[in-house]
Amino acid sequence: MMKSVFVTVGTTSFEELIAAVASPESLQVFQSLGYRKLVLQIGKGAVSPDPVSTAAFTQEVFRYKDSLKEDIQKADLVISHAGAGSCLETLEAGKPLLVVVNEKLMNNHQLELARQLYRDGHLFYCTCSTLVKTLQSMDLSALKPFAPGQPEKFATFLDKVVGLE
Repeated sequence: MMKSVFVTVGTTSFEELIAAVASPESLQVFQSLGYRKLVLQIGKGAVSPDPVSTAAFTQEVFRYKDSLKEDIQKADLVISHAGAGSCLETLEAGKPLLVVVNEKLMNNHQLELARQLYRDGHLFYCTCSTLVKTLQSMDLSALKPFAPGQPEKFATFLDKVVGLE
């Protein structure tokens, strides 16, 4: 079975994330960790790495699909922007999640969301500049399952994070 990483930026653009995961340093770390496939969902961003197909490593690139459910299901690791929808879908699928926070967003509720889910033991988070170090140090076996099917709890949690409660 080929271990794979799925990267998603959702409907936005997050060029820094795509550039960071497709960098030679990141690709080297993925391979050292046993990953042989990288699937990039790049949204509307200008950064569009070339597809790669070698005996040792495959890289697929696409902009959008109606659903990312299948890509998430197939992945051994999901790396995502900190959008609530992407986080919730990945966590409910029971997949290990590394959230990369976009530091360029002002009033960044994404950071609070990622921080709280990290504190609760459900995911790891980093920034583009700390991606390689985080990939090398994170222990996916330490993550706690996220109880699926309770959107009202997640909504309450989100309200707390953004200060509506």
